[in-house]
Amino acid sequence: MKRLFSTAAVLLSAMLAVSACGGEDPLSSASPSAAPSGSASAGGGTVVVGSFDFPESVLLGSIYAQALQAKGVTVEEKPNIGAREIVYDQIKSGGLTVLPEYNGALLAFIDPETKAASTEEVNAELKSKLPPELEILASAAAEDKDSLTVTKETATKNNLTTIEDLAKVSKDFVVGGPPEFQKRREAQFKDVYGLTFKEWKPTGATTADALKSGTIQVGNVFTTDPKIVLNDLVALQDPKNVFSSQNITPLVNKAGVNDTVRTTLDAVSAKLDTATLVDMMKRIAVDKDDPPVVAKEWLTTNGLA
Repeated sequence: MKRLFSTAAVLLSAMLAVSACGGEDPLSSASPSAAPSGSASAGGGTVVVGSFDFPESVLLGSIYAQALQAKGVTVEEKPNIGAREIVYDQIKSGGLTVLPEYNGALLAFIDPETKAASTEEVNAELKSKLPPELEILASAAAEDKDSLTVTKETATKNNLTTIEDLAKVSKDFVVGGPPEFQKRREAQFKDVYGLTFKEWKPTGATTADALKSGTIQVGNVFTTDPKIVLNDLVALQDPKNVFSSQNITPLVNKAGVNDTVRTTLDAVSAKLDTATLVDMMKRIAVDKDDPPVVAKEWLTTNGLA
């Protein structure tokens, strides 16, 4: 589940003193803020696009808003609102119309006991468990989730492409991550993938740097962390879904959307993949480009604006 241990923001703060995915976690944003008011109607009213209080969510909200505006939809943006507890209530009540969500994190918020892991399982449960006011639209391939990551050199030397491939070498590898990583994942990795590591080392926000320096050989890094690109790291595939899916997925209030909104957001999801999201977050976190500018360029490149 996304942000089980720490946030992508914390990972990036070691590099930048800012976040790639922002100051908060899509699963459990914490900083409160004033909630937006007002509602939109599907009959041509204003569509209110909100976002959580971290840069990746703000970027995604800007992508949604500008894509809708390009189709003639009247849009109001409400960026950086705050925690899911605040934002969810607002979209449920109609104060927000559209919200970029993470499907696995949203499901865990609604049902903390869920065992769903794959995109299909998560979305099926969401469709059955969301309140009648809300629905999810098509999920993007893009995800921001936990991963087991290695350096490109380690991947090439040991022929590693999936977590399953680690079984043949894990006994010689030191694995790093947040302090809770071993407690929450050791048994799961052993049961599902047959992994037994030489040592578990708490690395927290410095995991990507520890991989680069060779202090650890495997690390828990979030998949849209720009350090994956900057440090030439490889996030191993997770074919057995130890880490639940965290696809970028529009959550909408049914009363506030029409077919134009739905088809426009579905078209955005069809174009958005993880590699693209990483590149856009690098521009924001490292190059200091403004999210609306990055959003506009991506939409134009993909024929969506």
